Amino acid sequence: MSEMFRATTILGVRSGDRFAIGGDGQVTVGDAVMKNSAVKVRKLEESGILCGFAGSAADAFALFDRFEKRLAEFSGRLPRAAVELAKDWRTDRVLRRLEAMLALMDKEHSLVVSGNGDVLEPDDGICSIGSGGNYARSAARAFLAAGWTDPSEIVRESLSIAADVCIYTNHNIEVLEA
Repeated sequence: MSEMFRATTILGVRSGDRFAIGGDGQVTVGDAVMKNSAVKVRKLEESGILCGFAGSAADAFALFDRFEKRLAEFSGRLPRAAVELAKDWRTDRVLRRLEAMLALMDKEHSLVVSGNGDVLEPDDGICSIGSGGNYARSAARAFLAAGWTDPSEIVRESLSIAADVCIYTNHNIEVLEA
């Protein structure tokens, strides 16, 4: 795993017709914490899509800009826009150097998009990226199995557990819900 991806944890959870995405605020460069309060999740207001990123912030914002253009081009269809973004990311000389991953959610889909050309839709509707992603994903699965139904609460508590375990994740958690 690149140093770039050891800087965050992003988790998206779907429960019923609701979904939420959240991320911690820690930015790490090498073995030093550089910032505790970064915001790595956002809502695309026009489409209702929730997004989160892990990796380089500048790279992620460049990808968000490209993604929003693709989203407009394909009338807000998340899967199609994500696939086209992944194709661009993989084949464009400039884009393929970007080091980030994206988690994208709308009312029907939960996607993870990488620079390797991957567009993954997890079977369970839980998308996680970043260094603490697997810890947060495991906690979210346990909460869902225990009958929890509030996606925001599941995201917040799961990220908190990840922060207790992953040294690259902190307790400064931002959660968005749609």
